[in-house]
Amino acid sequence: MAIEMHQVRYFLAVCETLNFTRAAERCHVSQPALTRAVKKLEEELGGPLFRRERNRTHLTDLGRMMKPHLQQSLASTMAAMATAQDFQSLEKAPLNLGVMCTIGPNRLIGLMSNIQRDLPGIELTLHDVVPNEVLDRLLAGSLDVALFGLPEGLPERFDRRPLYRERYVVAFPPGHRFEKKNVLRLRDMDNESYLARLNCEYTDHIRGLITESKVSLDIRYASEREDWVQSMILSGMGSTFLPEHLSLHPDLPMRLLAEPEITRQIELVTVSGRRFSPAVKAFVHLVETHDWSI
Repeated sequence: MAIEMHQVRYFLAVCETLNFTRAAERCHVSQPALTRAVKKLEEELGGPLFRRERNRTHLTDLGRMMKPHLQQSLASTMAAMATAQDFQSLEKAPLNLGVMCTIGPNRLIGLMSNIQRDLPGIELTLHDVVPNEVLDRLLAGSLDVALFGLPEGLPERFDRRPLYRERYVVAFPPGHRFEKKNVLRLRDMDNESYLARLNCEYTDHIRGLITESKVSLDIRYASEREDWVQSMILSGMGSTFLPEHLSLHPDLPMRLLAEPEITRQIELVTVSGRRFSPAVKAFVHLVETHDWSI
C-alpha cells in the first residue's frame, strides 16, 4: 500500500466540505485531479470512501473508519515537517556537548553566553564525561562534539581544533606554608598530605614526574568528584595538582607549578568525516571564532 499525503489531504478536505468542487478549491487543485486522487486512495484502501447521491456527498462506513486514522497520519506528518524545518533553521535544534569532567566551567561561561545570544534555537545539553569515555561516546553518536584535552594524541577517526592552553597549579589549604611562595616546585610537595583526583587525565604523566624527582606524597584521600576534593582542601585535609581553571571555589589558594611546568591543550573534538547537522556546524563555527583569551 502506497498512500500519498496529497491523497490524504484531498480526502479530508472532502470530509469537511462534503463537496468535491469546494474541496478542490480549498486544496487549490482542479476537481478532476482531486477526484482522481481520492479514487486512487479508495483503490489503496479497498473500497469506496464516499457515496455521491445527486448533489449530496456522504462518507461510507469505510470512510468513517478511515477518517480518524488519516487525520492522525496527516497531523503526524505535518508535525514531523515542522520539526525538521525548525531543526534546519536552528529554531529548535538539539545538540549534545560532552565536556571532560576535569574542565572547569569558568572558561566556558563566556562561550555559553554567546550561544544563548547568537544561537538561541539550539537546545544545548552538557554531558559531564570522564576522560576514558569521551571518544567512545563520540563514535556512538550520543555526543555530537566534545571539549577535552588528553596528554596523548588522538586516533585518525577524530578531528581536533585547539582552543586554549592551561597550566597546572597546586591547590592547598588556607594558611598553608605554600601561601608565602609565588610559584611551587614539584619537590616542594615532598611528604605533603595529598588528595588524589581519580579522573585526572594526567595522572600517569604526573606520577612519572614524581617518581623521576624522587618525591614522596602522603595520599590521604582519593575521589572522582572535583568538588569533593576541593572542599576537602579548603577544610585543611591536603593538597593536590589541578588545572588552573578548574577551581570551583574563589577562596581556594593556588600557586603555579613551575618546576616542572605542566600544561594541557583543551580542544574541540569531532568524528572525522561525519557530516555536521546545521546545529553542530553553527556551534563549531562559534567555538572556533570565540575569544578564548578572555
